[in-house]
Amino acid sequence: MPIGQVTQQCKIAAGLFWADYAVLGAQTGELEAAGVDWLHIEVRDGKYMDFGMPRGGYDIIEAVCKSTSLEVEAQLQMMRPGFSVFDQLADLGVSLISLPLETTNEMIFQNITYIKEKLGLKVGVWAWQGVPAAAFEQFIHPHIDIIEYESRAPFWKATTGGGSPHTIDPSVLRTIRQLHEMIAEAGMSDRIELMEDGGLNAGNVGEFIAAGMTVGEFSSPLLKGPNGKLQPGTGEITAAVQKLRAAMNKQTQS
Repeated sequence: MPIGQVTQQCKIAAGLFWADYAVLGAQTGELEAAGVDWLHIEVRDGKYMDFGMPRGGYDIIEAVCKSTSLEVEAQLQMMRPGFSVFDQLADLGVSLISLPLETTNEMIFQNITYIKEKLGLKVGVWAWQGVPAAAFEQFIHPHIDIIEYESRAPFWKATTGGGSPHTIDPSVLRTIRQLHEMIAEAGMSDRIELMEDGGLNAGNVGEFIAAGMTVGEFSSPLLKGPNGKLQPGTGEITAAVQKLRAAMNKQTQS
């Protein structure tokens, strides 16, 4: 289902963090065929969070957009992204640009209205765990299509098998519930998506859906396994999507 059309069924945003770029087009095609709702790409500038290497560059976004008919989200992990960045992303074919609350600063509503009104794209805001729910209040606004909250990621700890590098603390679930209540109280439950990003899997997704999440971002559960990255043509990616969708549908129907 399209971004910003809130439905009873929780959606899958397939994160490409764990994609194998050697077979990116084939992986993207299998994710789409298996029934994910849209694709989520982290776009870094090499400065945000002191990451030394940019990730999700424009060449990757261009390749993904050419490999799918699904909507593509660019989640900006950047310092003060500006109009030229938004213009380039629009030219490449993204449908949604999500802005970081912590680093867009005083220009954030200027940027939101530029993306929405000038470029005609969907727009979201996101923040890491630790930013209070109250910080999102002014963004429960007709211009906003999605609010995203991301759990902490202790990257200094090694992951095992198909595990996620993210850790979900109880406060994350409480914050998702708070954000859901804020959106509902504003009468915008039918038009603003609510996403939890990081650490979700078939085992814990149900409690987030029950708390009001309408979209889950998943990368490790869809693209990693005990033996490494899942490869197209093996049926592993399709099976991973089906397993996740079954768990989500079980919660929706309960």
